Amino acid sequence: MLHTVNKSPFEKRSLDGALTHAANGAAVLMIEDAVFGALKGTAVTAKVQKALGNLKVYVLGPDLKARGMTEEQVIDGVTVVDYAGFVDLVTEYDKVQAWL
Repeated sequence: MLHTVNKSPFEKRSLDGALTHAANGAAVLMIEDAVFGALKGTAVTAKVQKALGNLKVYVLGPDLKARGMTEEQVIDGVTVVDYAGFVDLVTEYDKVQAWL
């Protein structure tokens, strides 16, 4: 299953819910303001790093750029994807769960 998260982890608990409830082997994609959860050195960095042991974690590159961030600021192990990569993820997984 692909879990998409679009809310900042500093405003809502959507990312926390996705990371906690996603089954081993699932994927989490951070889009829109959720991209703040993919950054090194934040209050959620350790939680995302821990999740990388069981989940594939992605962040949408154009949303990073739109918020003034670079790929160099992304947690090691989190994969940056473009819009085509987003589409590929949606087609790769049989179900998509949006965390709002």
